[in-house]
Amino acid sequence: MNFDLNDMQSMLADSIEKYISNEYDFESRQKYAASKQGYSTKVWQTFAELGWTVVPFSEEDGGFDGGAIDLMVVMERFGRGLLVEPYLANIVLAGGILKRLASTQQKERWLYPVIAGEKQAALAHVEPQSRYDLANIRCTAEQRDDGWLLNGAKSYVLNARNANVLVVAARTSAGTSSEQGISLFVIDPASTGIAITDYATVDGHQAGDISLLNVSAPKDALLGEPGNGFAALDATIDDAILAVCAEAVGIMQVLTDKTVEYSKSRVQFGVPIGSFQALQHRMVDMLTGVEQARSLLMWATMVNANGSEDAKRAVSSIKYMVGTTGRKIGEEAVQIHGGMGVTWELDVAHYFKRLITIGQIFGNSDWHLDKLADCGPARSR
Repeated sequence: MNFDLNDMQSMLADSIEKYISNEYDFESRQKYAASKQGYSTKVWQTFAELGWTVVPFSEEDGGFDGGAIDLMVVMERFGRGLLVEPYLANIVLAGGILKRLASTQQKERWLYPVIAGEKQAALAHVEPQSRYDLANIRCTAEQRDDGWLLNGAKSYVLNARNANVLVVAARTSAGTSSEQGISLFVIDPASTGIAITDYATVDGHQAGDISLLNVSAPKDALLGEPGNGFAALDATIDDAILAVCAEAVGIMQVLTDKTVEYSKSRVQFGVPIGSFQALQHRMVDMLTGVEQARSLLMWATMVNANGSEDAKRAVSSIKYMVGTTGRKIGEEAVQIHGGMGVTWELDVAHYFKRLITIGQIFGNSDWHLDKLADCGPARSR
């Protein structure tokens, strides 16, 4: 496999790195996270103007025609900058469903405004009882003469506070945990019967719980064919897992670099603590962990992009490593920084919080270890 970025991917990486370095410092990030929206609308519009929001979409949809590798490039850089803008919610999750299932008319109405930064979107698929099982959906959509009637509850909906395009997974037939009978709808969050309880998450992002009580939706709210939405949902979540894992690798790299740099300046017993062999060994382990995670991320991303039969195994492998190695690197960074490593004012603490959150969303380490056991041995060579 060729792990080198092509010219366009290198240019994309450079543009994001320069923007973060020049325009998005930690103090700005904290200000955006504490705002009413939980992000900067001006920064989000800049994302759209710079073409970052079109990266994973086809040229036919006005996009960059990028794939999993291009998305990896974007998300790793976002991780390094600890960005709070809702790229995952808008572009990867809601956008991922819309690009797979929406008709041309539906894309013009919902997807294209999201890509242009004119509308905010959210995907509501997690339910209180479902944990990480995508097929465990109790929210129902009953077909009526004039459309659909939705009832149910959704949990941890990223960007719920700001969304004016809400993509909802609901069951139109079959049993509670069946992959059959799952449909996806676009609902106006302002519709009668929708109640949203929003909250800030521990990592500085925004989410919400949603209740749907006799919510009416028109016929054209349905995306794709009724009962056949699981494949699109499953593929979109795989994209999201790779995206947050790329973000995590960027965070892990920053934590390692900051810890090494701090060890050179922090003096104890008259010498820099970086001269202590025990700490050197721990920081070498951090660096090794980052490189292993990056290598596995590249393999998983390329396997997924190529549609290999090992794609599921690869996705669970990198998510497991990020959940275990990522947490270890975060703990080492905090401990070596000492008491200041957990203070609100130091960025290291916030990088660690984001790592912990990434380790839990879309399946924690135990969940993906079980999935790896179910996959059996790797087949690709």
